[in-house]
Amino acid sequence: MTYKNFLTIASIVAFLFALGFVLMPGQLVSFYNVELNAGGILIAQFFGAALLGYGVLNWLGRDFSDNGTRQAVLTANLASDAIGFIFALMGQLGGVPGVNALGWSTVLIYLLLAAGFAYLRFFSR
Repeated sequence: MTYKNFLTIASIVAFLFALGFVLMPGQLVSFYNVELNAGGILIAQFFGAALLGYGVLNWLGRDFSDNGTRQAVLTANLASDAIGFIFALMGQLGGVPGVNALGWSTVLIYLLLAAGFAYLRFFSR
């Protein structure tokens, strides 16, 4: 997978989840068997705003030609997705009671993104 193709995919994933978390956070997390109070909705919208930023960064970053700039984009994404993977996995392994099996899709998304960014960052030339 090329740098440009992977960042395109990552940006689309970020945009889709950003829209959900910004516009309808309560409905989005209800698919996971989770309910949010007013404070939780606000925090989910903050998360959506951050995802929107990653989506924009990755969309614009697809065309970066400077290697140092590309490495910075990959490193930032890798850090975010690796930590997201850890928390998603902990949540599915019993850290959050009641979260349904759909949570495993979140674990998988974070894992695939983190693995792709790690590959591009450390192994791809």
